[in-house]
Amino acid sequence: MNSATSSVLDASAVVVVGDTPWITSYAGALREEFEATVHDVPTASAAREKLRQTTVDCVVTDETLAETTGIGLVRHIRDTSTTLPVILGTADGSERLASEAIEAGVTDYIAVSDPSDDAVSDAIRRTERAIRRAQRSATRRERARQFDAIFHDTRSATWVLDPEGTLTRVNQAARDMVDADAGAVVGDPFWTLPWWPDDSQTRDDIRRLVGAAGDGEFGHAVVIQDAATSSSVLELSVQPVTDERGELVSIIVDSVEITDRVDLERELRRSEKLHRVTLNNMTDTVLMTDEDGEYTYVCPNAHFIFGYTADEIREIGTIEDLLGEDLFDREKLADEGVLKNIETTATDKAGREHTLLVNVREVAIQDGTLLYSCRDVTKRKQRERSLAALQETARDFLYAETHQEIAQHVVDDTADVLGLDASAVYLFDADDNHLQPVVHSQSMRNAHGPLPPVHADGNDLVSHSFVENEAGFFADVHDADRLANVATDLRSAAYIPLGNHGVFVVGSTAVGVFDDVTRELTDLLAATAEAALDRVDRESQLREQDRELQRQNDQLTALNQINETIREIDQALVQSETREEIDHTVCDRLTADGRFQFAWIGTLDGPSETVTPQAWAGADRGYLDTQSFPVAAENVEPAGRTAASGSMTLVSNVAADLRAASWRKDAISRDLLSVLSIPLVYNDLSYGVLTVYATAPDAFGETIQSVFAELGETIAAAISASERKRALLTTSMTRVEYAVTDPSFVLTRLAEAADCTLTYEGGVQQTASGNYVFVTVDDAPLDAVVDAADGLRTVEDVRRIRGGDSGGVVRLRLSEPFLATELADHGAVLRGATASRSNTELVIDLSHGVEVRDVTQFISGRFRDVTLTSKQTREQASEHGLYASVLDQLTARQLEVLETAYYSGFFESPREATGEAVSDSLDISPQAFYQHIRTAQRKLFTALIDDHSPVVTHSTD
Repeated sequence: MNSATSSVLDASAVVVVGDTPWITSYAGALREEFEATVHDVPTASAAREKLRQTTVDCVVTDETLAETTGIGLVRHIRDTSTTLPVILGTADGSERLASEAIEAGVTDYIAVSDPSDDAVSDAIRRTERAIRRAQRSATRRERARQFDAIFHDTRSATWVLDPEGTLTRVNQAARDMVDADAGAVVGDPFWTLPWWPDDSQTRDDIRRLVGAAGDGEFGHAVVIQDAATSSSVLELSVQPVTDERGELVSIIVDSVEITDRVDLERELRRSEKLHRVTLNNMTDTVLMTDEDGEYTYVCPNAHFIFGYTADEIREIGTIEDLLGEDLFDREKLADEGVLKNIETTATDKAGREHTLLVNVREVAIQDGTLLYSCRDVTKRKQRERSLAALQETARDFLYAETHQEIAQHVVDDTADVLGLDASAVYLFDADDNHLQPVVHSQSMRNAHGPLPPVHADGNDLVSHSFVENEAGFFADVHDADRLANVATDLRSAAYIPLGNHGVFVVGSTAVGVFDDVTRELTDLLAATAEAALDRVDRESQLREQDRELQRQNDQLTALNQINETIREIDQALVQSETREEIDHTVCDRLTADGRFQFAWIGTLDGPSETVTPQAWAGADRGYLDTQSFPVAAENVEPAGRTAASGSMTLVSNVAADLRAASWRKDAISRDLLSVLSIPLVYNDLSYGVLTVYATAPDAFGETIQSVFAELGETIAAAISASERKRALLTTSMTRVEYAVTDPSFVLTRLAEAADCTLTYEGGVQQTASGNYVFVTVDDAPLDAVVDAADGLRTVEDVRRIRGGDSGGVVRLRLSEPFLATELADHGAVLRGATASRSNTELVIDLSHGVEVRDVTQFISGRFRDVTLTSKQTREQASEHGLYASVLDQLTARQLEVLETAYYSGFFESPREATGEAVSDSLDISPQAFYQHIRTAQRKLFTALIDDHSPVVTHSTD
């Protein structure tokens, strides 16, 4: 395969188990797209045999297998291997199956709805990811084993200390060095342990060495160990161990016994020739001079540090010309014999500056009296400076609040941390699936040119690093297959993913600048930036959650307040007697707690097509006086728009469009900044409009709108109830008559089907099983009506009350509300309805306050072809209140018995039906019938005699 498309799958062996369509497609795609070794097996037993025979990197199995299930195969594999990746796929996935698969130890679970290319590609991606993770885990285990092997090396004593320098762990080689119980000194300071001689100088040296490690420095020391049996010389190496944040977590002290080497050095001092041989083979550069600084010996490896040959160094001059003047105090050297780790700087032949650690000691080798050993620590010092700069960058990250700020810090500090000027940070924009170059240095722009957004498709170096989550270091980026800009002047380049956030790019116009130290520092800088970006995301999410909780709390508080107001209104409506009282109560309660500035209720004035205010409360500051409220769909006050449309009108911000309508200016001048207008409709009958104003924009959220919609229905229902009550109590009423030719009316359909005339004269009962209506039949036998009723869906039952071949009375049980009950909800009474084969005549009484146009509108909406034929004002009989009081005292069953007896002719003289006949029609016993009749009569006489004033009669002769 082309290296540009190489994958971990190319070198992997995969066992594919099953023969379902998707698993077959998957195996074929794996062979076609990759150089993987694919073993197709149909059954679990064949898969197990294949695992015994060959080395496998991954197993992909379908849940449906011939001998067992895919989960059963997973369990078998886990009995022998806990690290082999196993992927389970199924076309019939479920939460239960997924849970069982996870419990069995599956590496990945795939729900395959169909063997499409997308499903197969997803399975291949998951396979590659599983194998890569397994390889990484194996690498980590191998590193852990390597550390254990080093730690348990019997040739070297090793101690592990905590950051404070106390002992936490010691290997067996160190334990064997002392007679004391090493476990007993765990937790003691390292410099006090029994491995070291009991002298303050040695212990102080070890303490300083540990202290330097605590400051992040590597160190070495030579210690002469006095033991009971022998003396040995140990060279201690101290290494600080830090975590991903650069914080010290432990200190490792490793020792090498150099007794033999020390003895050898003693021997070498006896032989100048042996000295020179040794010096020629040391990695450090050794120089020897006389007291005047003239060279007596120059180590042949001097060019490694200085770039000069030995002869060229001699030509430069004295040692001071090379290492600088006043390098050390000669008297101090004479007193101590050796001065160690003198730090100085020197310039090499190419003009580069090096940091050196120089040891000076007195010697007596031919003409030489001073020996200089020089160690180049330039890279170490550079690393120390870079780590210090990185710590400053990490501190800056702590105060950054956005991804942009963090990206800016990364680019600004790259030069100090890495010594490289060309850098950029790309951040991932999930909305358009692009990596945006949010920050870049001028050097990057000069070397690379403009940095366009990069599509996150993995095709170029930036997106490949992001998609694959892999760092890429290039000695010369022009050798990379995915280089998008071949004209770039960049040579060395590194692409480091920043987790899910983006990519860090750094480079140079020089080739091969990324040595081990620079790579390590680059990874550390990227890891620190990624951690900072993660922190910003977490804090941003927490702030958003806090804002959402606050918003929800505000909504809940507002909802509780409005619900409390609604409860108060509901309680007040129950106690209100009149329409006026209802209107004023609603307006007063809505504005009582100051939540709403102003509220009013208006009714529709038909002739002028305007909304007329009836009741109001709050502080409108004369707003109603400045307005007229025409009924129109647009550019009028919200009350007029609601009256026109019959639906709620919301103006969230009155100031949003001042020029749209003049009422907005008047409202704003009175601090009325948001408006909600609600229709008052009950049973398709409008009772006006409620309009509420607030002093803040957006005061009416969705929840409040919903609550007000229900409140509008409640107010309209209360008004309707008050109108019905007034209809029962008033003596003045209007009688209207209508001619209806719409055949949809139930009596009209029945009259047409039975070819007769039907008359409703009252007697509607509403029960749990339906509506009962008594109807008089003319011009047809009752049997014809009964037969015709069987064909009507609305009529559930028909019962003969009295009569026969020439007519009579029947009782209908209807599945739908009868017209009389619908009119009653609007404060009107159906006094009569006569239906023939061609039309229906309706007689309706309206109480005072019920508009004729409203009832006409209702009838016209209920039926087609409606004509108002008569309208007259009448006074009701004074006994109407008596009628109502009697009905209130009768139970539903008593009223049913009474009406059935009445329409059966039981009360006629002579009787047209006996009590036994009526009781039989009601399916009750004669005794029960007479008991109901006597009870109804007693309640009627009680209302007539006890509950009313005595009737005074006058007789004349």
